[in-house]
Amino acid sequence: MVRIIVEAEVRPTEDAEKVKKAVKNIFAGDIIIQELGNKYRVVKGVSPTIESLKPLKNLAKTQQVEPALKNYLIKYRTTTSITLLLHKQAAYAGKLSLIDSEKESPLGPVKIIIEGDENELEEVVKYFST
Repeated sequence: MVRIIVEAEVRPTEDAEKVKKAVKNIFAGDIIIQELGNKYRVVKGVSPTIESLKPLKNLAKTQQVEPALKNYLIKYRTTTSITLLLHKQAAYAGKLSLIDSEKESPLGPVKIIIEGDENELEEVVKYFST
């Protein structure tokens, strides 16, 4: 079974509800705002099903970037996980913008980690390709 973890840091100048909206635009699972201390917070969601990423799949389809998303998934795949970084402000606006480095999103990225075995990760790539 796959495990989906979605996280986005809430910077001190940001509204936590807006960051939560950015995450909800790409993730359909339960989302919490976690206090980390010293005014640091993170918006986080965890799900045991790839269906929780259906909003992300729909964005890729709407923007006609499925091939780019598939290549990105393959590029950042290891034997046990796939890590995606998305531009947070674009996610808030309902757009899909894949980034290669956290530096490409000034307020920090939305990070998606998909954990599973090799067969499960292959199914994830197929899920986003169809």
